[in-house]
Amino acid sequence: MDSPEPNPSRNQEPHPLREVVLLFLRLGLTAFGGPAAHISIMHDEVVKRRKWLTDQEFLDLLGATNLIPGPNSTEMAIHFGYLRAGWKGLILAGLAFTLPATIIVIGFAWVYVNYAQLPQAGWLLNGIQPVVIVIIVQALWLLGKKAVRGIPAGVILALIFALYLVGFNPLLLLFGCGFGFLAWAYIKAGPGKNITPTALLGFALLSQMNILKNSLPSLWELFLNFLKIGVTLYGSGYVLIAFLQNDFVSRSGWLTEQQLLDAVAIGQITPGPLFTTATFIGYLLAGIPGAIVSTLGIFLPSFVFVAISSPFIPRLRQSPLMAGFLDGVNIAALALMAGVSLELSRSMIGNPVSIIIALMASVLLFRFRVSSTWLIFGGAGIGFLAGLFSNLFLLP
Repeated sequence: MDSPEPNPSRNQEPHPLREVVLLFLRLGLTAFGGPAAHISIMHDEVVKRRKWLTDQEFLDLLGATNLIPGPNSTEMAIHFGYLRAGWKGLILAGLAFTLPATIIVIGFAWVYVNYAQLPQAGWLLNGIQPVVIVIIVQALWLLGKKAVRGIPAGVILALIFALYLVGFNPLLLLFGCGFGFLAWAYIKAGPGKNITPTALLGFALLSQMNILKNSLPSLWELFLNFLKIGVTLYGSGYVLIAFLQNDFVSRSGWLTEQQLLDAVAIGQITPGPLFTTATFIGYLLAGIPGAIVSTLGIFLPSFVFVAISSPFIPRLRQSPLMAGFLDGVNIAALALMAGVSLELSRSMIGNPVSIIIALMASVLLFRFRVSSTWLIFGGAGIGFLAGLFSNLFLLP
């Protein structure tokens, strides 16, 4: 009996776990700009290019991620890893996305401690930021067409956007919009379809529990303080700054105001999650062991929260009432992304180089669909050359 011939195409099929690791390792090395930009880049990679998810599935993950504390873009990466490659993918996607930034930040922290200054990075940031804004705008356009169904939804998005800009709490906006849509879905569904998000709400309230300050060795104290932040922090990196200001500057006096600003700056100019600011602070206070325990403390809750919540997300969409809740949260999340984009764009006012970079990136991304990774590298290069030219021109 003849043995079956080998199928050459089978060996060419991509291995899901390898795909996950390679993708998020690359994003961990190249994804600049904060959570909104990271999520936009991930949409481009996993929905448009790889077709791992539909726009609606991506929106549902985004909405569910906004309901749990922790760094949103890291949690999205962990979700994608789990959906693509199971539990191994869950762990390796999160590690691949966070480890590169952690190592880079430790390097910056070493330079900072030994030379008492930061490397010049403003030129690179000036070139990267306009590209980041364009990437966010593209994601808002593509996801908004799916999430905003009709004029009333558009009006609500505009209202959430305005409330965010005048200082309303992002968590209240997310849950408020979600429960508003849930109530409307309940009215439309009528009797017999009553389902309440008690478990989800209880889970969110449980995550708000604080850990009491203990007189423990410094490494444990660092770990517990950053674990508390990872368990309770909702919102953007701006909220993270408020936590750090309270815990590390005002209450304990472990950092000066300038050290905190420098730590946040390092988190912004390095790729990957902004929460690696914790890595920098940990190194300042306790060297490499401090950097490790601080990073572990702030990111560990994300893995746990995603592992708990991920199996329930498809069920939320199947329920008419919880589908309404997710629709509301999705609209609020897009409004918050738009608010972040506007805040970032203010720095471009009066800067012709940034405006030119933004226009070039818009054409390349919308018209020619150039990869966002290459656009970020290109923007960084142009920003560096523009800064170098300006510096040389101003020399006597």
